[in-house]
Amino acid sequence: MQQRNPIDQQLVTASARQSAPCFFTLRSALMAGALGLALPAHAAEPSMAQLAAEVAALKQQLAQVEQQLQQQQNTQDQQARQIASTTARSAEASKTTIGGYGEVNFHNLRADQYDSSGNPTGTASNNLVDLRRLVLFVGHDFSDSLRLRSEIEFEHAKLAGDEAAACGASIAQKGSDCGPGSRGEVDIEQAYLEKDFSPSLTARAGVFLMPVGIINESHEPPTFYGVERNPVEINIIPSTWDEPGVGLTYQVSDGLTLDTALTTGFKLDSATHYAIYEGPQDAAKAGANNGALTARVKWTAIPGLTLAASANYQSNVSQGSDPNAGNAWLATADAVWSRGPFTLKALYAQWNLAGSGPKAVGADLQRGWYLEPSYMLSERLGFFTRYNRWNNQAGSQRPGGTQYSQWNLGFNYWLSPGVVIKADYQHERIPRLGVQSDETTPGTGFNLGVGYQF
Repeated sequence: MQQRNPIDQQLVTASARQSAPCFFTLRSALMAGALGLALPAHAAEPSMAQLAAEVAALKQQLAQVEQQLQQQQNTQDQQARQIASTTARSAEASKTTIGGYGEVNFHNLRADQYDSSGNPTGTASNNLVDLRRLVLFVGHDFSDSLRLRSEIEFEHAKLAGDEAAACGASIAQKGSDCGPGSRGEVDIEQAYLEKDFSPSLTARAGVFLMPVGIINESHEPPTFYGVERNPVEINIIPSTWDEPGVGLTYQVSDGLTLDTALTTGFKLDSATHYAIYEGPQDAAKAGANNGALTARVKWTAIPGLTLAASANYQSNVSQGSDPNAGNAWLATADAVWSRGPFTLKALYAQWNLAGSGPKAVGADLQRGWYLEPSYMLSERLGFFTRYNRWNNQAGSQRPGGTQYSQWNLGFNYWLSPGVVIKADYQHERIPRLGVQSDETTPGTGFNLGVGYQF
C-alpha cells in the first residue's frame, strides 16, 4: 500500500472540508424546490363542488352531441323514406299508360233528299269540317296478370246548351245516347278490369268492346282505310259497339281463339224503326231486364290470314218496353288476307229480329257486306277501294227500296306509324225510303281527313 506524505494528506483533508458545505447547500436547494412545487399543486386541487359542476357540464355537452346525432339519424331516415317513396311512385307510374287517338275530317258531298213518302225533294250539300272524335286512354297494370283499361270519347268537339238538354231528354226517353241530330257526345268507350288466370284464359269485367267484326275492336284512324269507318260496320254492326258485362277469352290452340261475353242487350223501339245502330245503351243507366250473349271464333293459324265468325243473341231488343218486339240474332263472318303489299278484307253481317213491330217496318231483317282490296305502294303510301252495301229494312217490300250502296276510292299516307293523312272519293246511292244513322255522312263527293294514335 502506497503511503501519502504528510503534505498530500493535509491537502486532501482540506479539500474535503471545503466541498462538504457545497454538497449540503445543493441538496437543500433541491429539497426546497421540490417543496415549492408541491405546495402550489396542493393549493390548486379543485373542490367537490367544482368537480360536480364539471361533470354536469360534460353531461350537457354529451346530451347535445347525442341530440345532434339523433337529428342527423332522423334526417337520414326521412331522406331514405322519401327516396323509397319516390322509387315506389316511379315504379307505380311505370305501370300506368296514357294514350289516345283522334281525327278531324272535311267532307264535300251532295246527297239526294226525299220526303217521308219517298218523293224527291232535291239535293243537300254536306260541306262540313268535323272534329270527328277525340279519345283519351288510361291503362294501369296492377300486376303482370291484372290490368285496367279505359277510354273516354268526345265526339263533334262540344256538347253545350240546348244540345246538352236535348241529349238529356233523349237519355231519359230511351236510355241510350243522344241519338240523331245531336252534334256532340261524351261517352265512356271502355272501362274494364282484365285478369289472366292462365296463359290461355283471360277474363274481363266492366264496359268493353264486343268481339264482332273487323274494326270494332281496332278502330283507330291509322288502322283502317278511308276517311270514315266503313258504313256496314256503323249501320249493321254498331260502331263503336261496347257493352257492360263480363267476358272470357280462351286460347284453344295455336291460332284458334274463342271469345265469349255476357252483357246488357239493346233497347230499340218503333220511333227509330228498330234500326240496329240505335240499339246500344252505352251503360248509361242501361236497362238490364234482358241480356245478350256474344261468341266469336277466330282462326289465325296461317300467317297473313285471319278468319272469324261471331254470333249474338238477345232475348228482347226492347228490354220488355215494346210488346211488339221480341228476340234478335246476329251472325257475322269476316276475313282478312294479306300477301306482301296486297290486302283483301271482306265482311258479311245479318240481324234477324222477331216480333210484329220490326216486321211491320221491314226491320225484321237487317244486313250488310263489304269488300275492300288495298295495296301498299311503299311503307308510307297505300291505295284502296271498297264497295259497301247495307239495309236496315231489308225485310221491307216497299217500292223504291231501302238499300244503300257506296263506292270508295282513295289513299292513306302515313307520316309515321301513328299519324295518317287520308283522302277518298265517295259515291253513294241513297234509297228513297231508307233510314241511315247520323254516324255516317251520306252523299257523293270527296272526303279529306287526318288522324293519329299514340
